[in-house]
Parts: sequence; structure tokens; C-alpha cells
Amino acid sequence: MSLAAMPSLPATGLHTFLAFDFGLKRTGVATGNVLTRTASPQATIAAEGGDARLKAVEARIKEWQPDALVVGIPFHPDGASHENTVRAQKFARQLRGRFGLQVFEVDERYSTTEALAGGALDADAASACIILEQFLRSLP
Repeated sequence: MSLAAMPSLPATGLHTFLAFDFGLKRTGVATGNVLTRTASPQATIAAEGGDARLKAVEARIKEWQPDALVVGIPFHPDGASHENTVRAQKFARQLRGRFGLQVFEVDERYSTTEALAGGALDADAASACIILEQFLRSLP
């Protein structure tokens, strides 16, 4: 799993993150921080449709008060985009516009496969953890 073009972080200010593994029916959620560089799974958002999903995301943002957000962006194994790539990128843009937080996009190839191979009961939340931990490990 490699990071998509990621902007550099400011030296201070970004310490806690809320990550999302976007899906049409379910969106996995995880929280994490720079200090431990670990992520914890949160309840998956089971909301279809943009408005219901964004309302659920808003509730999570109010609850966790993250400094920034991380969104997993899926690609084909060869790196090519597909329909869900475009959908996840749109979701990331919606988060930026609606919540005014910095949003980092992370290449999430194989995160669900890795979550399932690890025996995850909630593959969406576990995938969000994998995405966030990959992002946190990449930070200076």
C-alpha cells in the first residue's frame, strides 16, 4: 500500500485523525493520533446516500474533534482508477468543503483483504485502521 500524493503536514497542529474506508453501503471509521501512531476501530457507518453518510460523519467529527481527516482511495492492483476511486475522491472533496478540515487521501489497495485475512469482525472498521496506521507511519 502506498500513499497517494500527500501534502506535507505543518510542524504543529495536526495530532488526531479520523479515517474513513468509503463504501457505497458502509463506511469504515477509525481514530488515531500522531503520538502512538496507532488507530482504533469505531462503529462503521451503515448509511447509503451522500446526505445520510455525511450526517453520520458530522456526528463523528463532533464526537472526536479530529485535527484532520484521512480517506482511503481504492485503485486497481495496477494503480488504475475505477468507479469507486472517483466516488472516494468525491467523498474526500465533500469532507473538505463541508467540514473545513484538511483531508489526506491514502491509497488503500488491499486494506480490506488484509483486514479479512486478519480475522476482522468488522472489515470496514479494520480497513479504516489499516489505512490510518499506514498514513501515521508515513509521517515524519
